[in-house]
Amino acid sequence: MYQALLTRRYLVSKVMPLIAAVAVALCTAMVLIVWSVMGGFLNQLLSSGKSMIGDVSIQWPVTGFPYYEDLIARLEKQPEVKAATAQIETLGLLGLHTGERRTVEVFGIEPKGYNAVTGYYDRLHWKKIDQPSPRDTKREDPRLTIEPRYEEAGKSMTWVDPETGQSRPAIVPGLEVTRYNIRTETGVVVPWKGMHDSFFGPDEEATLTLLPMSERGVAINVEAKRFPIANEFRTGLYEADANWVLAPLNDVQRMMAMDRAERVKQDRMRPEIHTGPDGKEYVTYPETVEVEPAKVTTVLVGAKDGISANALRIVCERVYDEFAQAHPEASVPSAARILIYTWEEKPGLRTFIGAVKKETALVLVLFGIISLVAVVLIFSIFWSMVSEKTKDIGVLRAIGASRAGVAWLYLRFGLAIGIVGAIAGGALAWVIVVNINPIHEWLGRALGIVVWDPQIYYFTQIPNRVEPDKAAMVLGSALVFSVVGALIPALRAAWMDPVRALRFE
Repeated sequence: MYQALLTRRYLVSKVMPLIAAVAVALCTAMVLIVWSVMGGFLNQLLSSGKSMIGDVSIQWPVTGFPYYEDLIARLEKQPEVKAATAQIETLGLLGLHTGERRTVEVFGIEPKGYNAVTGYYDRLHWKKIDQPSPRDTKREDPRLTIEPRYEEAGKSMTWVDPETGQSRPAIVPGLEVTRYNIRTETGVVVPWKGMHDSFFGPDEEATLTLLPMSERGVAINVEAKRFPIANEFRTGLYEADANWVLAPLNDVQRMMAMDRAERVKQDRMRPEIHTGPDGKEYVTYPETVEVEPAKVTTVLVGAKDGISANALRIVCERVYDEFAQAHPEASVPSAARILIYTWEEKPGLRTFIGAVKKETALVLVLFGIISLVAVVLIFSIFWSMVSEKTKDIGVLRAIGASRAGVAWLYLRFGLAIGIVGAIAGGALAWVIVVNINPIHEWLGRALGIVVWDPQIYYFTQIPNRVEPDKAAMVLGSALVFSVVGALIPALRAAWMDPVRALRFE
């Protein structure tokens, strides 16, 4: 009973405990704000990366593998699989009408199947929107008045000439590939003045150059084809938007010599020697005409709701093993050799995501260390308080208070400071995170401070969601730190000699 009375009295009548509570609140708010913003950034990054990859990839790079239609059919029979689609991944050279050249990653896709796995249609940038973004107060976004044909062209990956009605296969590059556009201070993408009058230059064709390879890894010949630009996609992941180009699967197959065709093969194991009219001997090899099935380098697989990428990978490994056994040809890689990985394990993306995760963890560790100042402050305040209240502690012990009771008095006091500081810090963090974008805009208008510049950062809005599990972890840590700070002074008070304490001056 006396512990509750003394705790209330000390908490409301003394300034130093309130200062400790403020320190706990500020440290709690600081850690929670940083974790919410950086964690939100990481979540947006992961969501963007997954949006164009699917959950699991089955890949045999460069030369590809045949009979992929059978593999897709087998996968789509599995209850865990939402959809599967074929794809060719290769490096290419994109030549723009300005004379510039871009080294790009080319993805040959079938738009409908690709959308079923990745939600590709939602990532098309140039399509009609009804309302501008919150920061676009001047309604500068060209998509407010864009014609529907641009979206349809992106979905079908064909460009129809409005004058002649001629339909042609078209490519869809990432929004940052062509550099035909610029981002304004409000994050709106607009055409670069002087470049063209259209949104992304569909009338200016681009030349896509690919290098097909033989099964031995030898370059066959250079293939180049001119494509109109049907649309542009935006994932929110700069690495993809600045380097990826989507092209029709059939065209990429033909350019990479992966389409179904009759091909002449020489049997180098059976040389034949002939004597020519001039009496000289010539070596020839018997030739056979074989029909090679179409190939792809990758099959993307999407998981149904509630199925994790790791669980889906196990399913894909089992299905591919059955597929490889059904096609024992040498051109079909065995289950032990094929590459099967989740979207987070994709080469290139894995390194980037891992770096962001480690940076987030490092920042949290640093801010956690800084937050230990609250522990030190509570320790100092309670140590001084025990010294100041030595005679009072002696009185409590003399009238029958136990050592545990005295220790619990100060631990309870530390816990009360932690509760007050955690609640105040959590409320402060919630208010700041929820309103962080208006606060940031006010700082830009009033003080000229622009931390999150849409012309630099790829997301136009600062992440502003406080996740309950993170908040609970931070608030719980604030309580623990407060009790830890009061622990040593509490033990000191509990083990005081009552006689010496009463005689203390």
